[in-house]
Amino acid sequence: MKKVGIVMGSDSDLPIIRKCTDMLSSLEIPYEVHVYSAHRTPAEAGDFARNAKSEGFGVMIAAAGMAAHLAGAVAANTTLPVIGIPCKSTNLDGIDALLSTVQMPTGIPVATVAIDGGGNAALLAAQMLAIEDETLAQKLIAKRAADAKKVLEKNAAVEAEFNK
Repeated sequence: MKKVGIVMGSDSDLPIIRKCTDMLSSLEIPYEVHVYSAHRTPAEAGDFARNAKSEGFGVMIAAAGMAAHLAGAVAANTTLPVIGIPCKSTNLDGIDALLSTVQMPTGIPVATVAIDGGGNAALLAAQMLAIEDETLAQKLIAKRAADAKKVLEKNAAVEAEFNK
């Protein structure tokens, strides 16, 4: 199975990345995590992205706050799919990162999830890898069924309390 490459602009993004790695681990998807900044370590970020395909990665995830150029910098250096996670900051609650991540120029696409959406980034990466991995596709189907069951159980409890 191909790996997921995960980069974050700062280790302050670790709580968001942990949501991502927890989800990937639950689906038994291999990954690597790195801290590379689009601004402070552009050579290292670029090298990681340029070599990702030959190193066995199938999807890249990049998390960053504020100016949030990391996902775009990664996407500029690979043809692998890149998923951006805009991270909340103290100044603008992540809106700045969301706009920076989603407003990529034609030719350098970045799929973008919600602010602090580490779990969904992992699931989107899993869906991309599952296109050619039927075992993983079945795990995703089972996860959705389990999630639906939990919602229906909560619904039954609410109905029992209120719908008498």
